[in-house]
Amino acid sequence: MTFSPSFTPPALSVAVFTGALAFSTVAVADEPADVRFAVPSWPGVTVKSELAGQLLEALGYQPAQQELGSTIAYEALNQDDVDAYLAAWLPGQSESYDAAMQDGVIDDLGNNVDGARLGFAVPTYVYDAGVTSAEDLKDPDVRAQFGNTVYSIEVGSGISEILKRGVADNVYNLAEWDISETSTPGMLSTVKSAIQREDWVVFGAWTPHWMNIAYDVRYLDDPNDLWGEEGGRSNVRTLVGQRFAGRQPNATRLLDQLNFSADDQSSMIYGYSFDDQPAADVARAWLQDHPEAVKSFMDGVTTRSGDQNAWPVVQSALNIPAP
Repeated sequence: MTFSPSFTPPALSVAVFTGALAFSTVAVADEPADVRFAVPSWPGVTVKSELAGQLLEALGYQPAQQELGSTIAYEALNQDDVDAYLAAWLPGQSESYDAAMQDGVIDDLGNNVDGARLGFAVPTYVYDAGVTSAEDLKDPDVRAQFGNTVYSIEVGSGISEILKRGVADNVYNLAEWDISETSTPGMLSTVKSAIQREDWVVFGAWTPHWMNIAYDVRYLDDPNDLWGEEGGRSNVRTLVGQRFAGRQPNATRLLDQLNFSADDQSSMIYGYSFDDQPAADVARAWLQDHPEAVKSFMDGVTTRSGDQNAWPVVQSALNIPAP
């Protein structure tokens, strides 16, 4: 099973999309896809969708993927051009989500990542030096230590827009700061260099992501909820089209039961995007290393034909050890 790799952060990505959807299926050409995933080019959802596809394929389904930006993914779900979207990052995508849900043809199956969040991050040595809250950014001496700069990612991303609102409203005295908007790789390169020199650096961060494994960083408290309620807590929700749910209730049950910790998904992202391993290999390794989780995903699920319970079939097909 192969899904298209790319790398963009979990933010408000807008894709340019024209023409009919052309799916790349894992089945032979005369067997049309029956579970079609919308997959933004973010490493976490790339691996997660690959993992779901491997489970579905083992049960007799024909999964496929289409790389779409998040805004277009919502439109495609509404039009029944795709079936499932595992990357509805809220509140970051709230505008697109709220608009799409108004048509009443999408089912929200709930959160599939526990512990996702956005926020300011600093190296642990800065945190240990006493900068533990975004309130500390108000201090002119602290601002000077950081070179008066908060580092961000692409212009137009969710993180960029949050920081712009913070500057406009002067939350944590951000109007006194410079916001350096570059790119995700550019920002992370700056962070890496600063850590190597043990310089002070503060940046817009998120989890799940490989940065939380590769770099020793801590998130600042966010008492004013600049990054969202509960200190930037986010949900990454699973959406399916209602017409798909009616056609494929068994597959929908499996998708409904997929759930990962932020640390789990960060490790997937690390393997795929940082270590440059194929998404299929990263997904298969996770499945084989987490038999108890996989068994829970299969609760009440059957093969596509309905004649066998899912767990023993998946366990055999994917060489998953006993829990």
